[in-house]
Amino acid sequence: MGAKNRKQAAGKTPATDRERSPLVPPHGKSNVRRPGRESKAFHGAHPNGLSSVKQRLGLTPSSLLKLSSLLFLGKFHLSRLFENDRHFSHLSNLEKEMAFRTEMGLYYSYYKTIIEAPTFLEGLHMIMNDRLTEHPLVINTLKRFNLYPEVVLASWYRMYTSTMGYFGIPTKMCWSINRGEGLSPVDSCEGLGDPAYFYVTCVFLLNGVMMSLFFIYGAYLSGSRLGGIVTTLLFFFNHGESTRVMWTPPLRESFAYPFLVLQMLLLTYILRTRSPSRTALVALGISNLCFMLPWQFAQFVLLTQVASLFASYILGYLAAAKMQSILVTHMITLGVCFLLMFGNSMLLTSFYASSLISIWGINVLIRLPQKLMQGLAWVGSTVLLKFVLSTILGASDDAHISGLIKSKFTSYKDFHTMMYTCAAEFDFIELETPVRYLKTLLLPVNLLVLAVITARVSLHFFYILNVFIQPFNVKTLFLQLVYHSLQLLAFALLAVLIMRLKLFLTPHMCIMGSLLCSRQLFGWIGERLKHQSVVLAVIAMMAVQGVANLQAQWAIIGEFSNLPQEELLDWIQENTRPDSVFAGAMPTMASVKLSTGRPIVNHPHYEDAGLRERTKLVYSMYSRMSGETVKKNLMKLGVDYFILEDSWCTRRTRPGCSMPEIWDIEDPQNVGKIPLCTHMSRSSRPYFTTVFSNDIYKVLKVPKDHR
Repeated sequence: MGAKNRKQAAGKTPATDRERSPLVPPHGKSNVRRPGRESKAFHGAHPNGLSSVKQRLGLTPSSLLKLSSLLFLGKFHLSRLFENDRHFSHLSNLEKEMAFRTEMGLYYSYYKTIIEAPTFLEGLHMIMNDRLTEHPLVINTLKRFNLYPEVVLASWYRMYTSTMGYFGIPTKMCWSINRGEGLSPVDSCEGLGDPAYFYVTCVFLLNGVMMSLFFIYGAYLSGSRLGGIVTTLLFFFNHGESTRVMWTPPLRESFAYPFLVLQMLLLTYILRTRSPSRTALVALGISNLCFMLPWQFAQFVLLTQVASLFASYILGYLAAAKMQSILVTHMITLGVCFLLMFGNSMLLTSFYASSLISIWGINVLIRLPQKLMQGLAWVGSTVLLKFVLSTILGASDDAHISGLIKSKFTSYKDFHTMMYTCAAEFDFIELETPVRYLKTLLLPVNLLVLAVITARVSLHFFYILNVFIQPFNVKTLFLQLVYHSLQLLAFALLAVLIMRLKLFLTPHMCIMGSLLCSRQLFGWIGERLKHQSVVLAVIAMMAVQGVANLQAQWAIIGEFSNLPQEELLDWIQENTRPDSVFAGAMPTMASVKLSTGRPIVNHPHYEDAGLRERTKLVYSMYSRMSGETVKKNLMKLGVDYFILEDSWCTRRTRPGCSMPEIWDIEDPQNVGKIPLCTHMSRSSRPYFTTVFSNDIYKVLKVPKDHR
C-alpha cells in the first residue's frame, strides 16, 4: 500500500482516537481487594433485586470506572487485531465489502440495503420482500436469516448520520490510496460516518461489553473480585480459542454470544435466590430473546442449558417451583421470538421447544416419582414430540442437523452432510486444541475445579443429604456448582463433535476457572492471604504461555487484496444488466449480491431445505454429469451467468472431500468420468459461452433457448 494522501472531503474529520489507545487492558492494575464478606456472596442468601449483584461485588464508582475501561480496552484490542489483519483503514468501499466473505457478505448486504434506501421503512420493506437473494422467489429475509442486528445497526447509522448532518458535525475523513503496481488509486474513508466502520465498531463495542461481563460473572460466581480477574485473564490468554469476532465481525455469533454471557450471569443470580423476583425473570427473558433473535443456532445452546437445569432438578438441587419459573420464562421467550421471526417453523420444531414442553409436562402434569423415570421420559418425549411437530408442520429445514449428528457416529454420508463435515470447523475438535488448553493451564485448572466440586457434591449427596436438613444457602451453593459443571460438560460434548462450537466451551472454562478463588471450594488451602497468594502464583504460570499467545495475535500483520474478484465484480457491474441472474459457489454469490446488487439463486445460508436443493442443482457443475444435464439444471433456476472457479473443482481438504468426490456419493453411475468443471475450464462449448475469465474466475453465459 502506498502512503495516504489526505483528501479532506466536505463535512469530514479524522477518526484517529483508536490509534492513540493501548492495545491491551492493563491487567496488572486490577483491584484485588476483598469485596466485603465473600462467603455470603457465594451462598446467595440475599434479598431479591438485581442491584444486590452490585452490592455483593462491592462495585463502587471506582470499580465501575474500571469495568468501563475494560469495555473500551477490549473494543480497541479487537479493533486493532482486525485492522492489523485486513489493513481495513486503507481499503476502498468495494474492498471492504469483499473482505466480508461468505455469509458475512450476505448479512452485511441487508444492512447496506437499509441504509441506502430512501427511508428506513422502505429499506425494511425491501428486505422483507427480497427478490434478489433466491431469484425468482420473494422471501422475507428478516424471517429467514436472523437479521435483527442489521436492522438495529442500520437504524442507528441513519439516526447518527442524519443527526450529525443536521448539526453540521463531520463524521469521517477520506484519503486517496495509491495502490501501486499499475493499479488505479482508490478512496478510503475512516470514521463512524463510513457504513462499514460504523458496523464493525458497534460489533466490537458489544464484545467489549462482554469482556466486562466476564469480569462480573467470574467475580459473582467465585465471590471474589480476584475470580473476575482470573476469568478475564484466562479469556485473553486463550483469546484465539474463545472467539472469532476479530476476524469475522458480521457472523451471527458476534452479536448473540455476549447476550448468552449476560443470560447465564442472570441465571446464576436466579439459582442463588430463594424466590426469584419478577424483575430478575423478565431480565432473564430479555437476555434470552436477545440471544435467540440474532442466531439460528441459539436454540441448540439453550437446549443444553435446559438439559443441565433439568438434571440439577432430578438430582434434587433445583426446587420444582424455581424450575417452573425458569421453564415458563424460556417458553414465553420462545413464543415472542417465534412471533418476531414471523413464524419461523424451525423454532417450534426444534429439540429445544420439544424439551421445554416435555419437562413442563413431566414436572406439572405427570409428576413421575422416580428420578430415573423422569430422565428417560424427558429424552423419549422430547425426541417423539420433535418429530411429531416436524411432521405436522412439514418442516425439514433442520434435517441436515440430524444427518450431521448421524454422520459423527456412523458411516452415513450424503451431499449436504459432506458439505459440512468436509469443512474443518464442522469436523471433530482438533488435537491441538486441548494441547493449547494445557499450555495456558486452562485445562488443568478446570479439571481441578471439577474434581473438587465432584468430591464436595459426592460427600453432600451420600452423607449430609441423608443425615441433616440442609439449609438454603448450602443447597444453593451446590445447585450452582452442579449446574455450571453440567453446562461445562455439555459445552465440551458440543466442541468435541463440532470444532466450531469450542467458542462456547473455552469461555465457559474461563468462567469456571474463577472458582479457583472460591473460599467455599478452596478454603482448605489456608487463610485468605495464603489462598490469594497461591492463586496469584497460578496466574503467573498461566501468563507465561498466555502472554505469548497475545503477542502471536498482535504479530499478525496482513493486507486484504483480492484483485481477481475485484475484476470480476467490476466486469459484472459494467457488462451485465441489473436483472441478470447469477449462480456459482456460495461464498462468491454473497459478494456478487452485496457489491453488484444482481439477483442470485443460491447463497451461503445453508439452513433452509429449499436453498440446499437449489445449491445442489448449481453445484452439479462440479459433478461428473453431462453438460446438457447441468445446463438444464441452471436453466430450470433461471440462471443467466454461472461463475466457475477452478479451485472448487480441484480443491481437496482431505481424501473424499473434493467436490467431484462428494458428488460421487449422490451420482454413483458417473463415477470415474472426468468432472464437467474440468471440461469447462478448457472449453465451455457447446453448452455454454465464456464471456469473462481471469486467473481465478470464469463467467459462463447460460443459453436462453428451450426456456
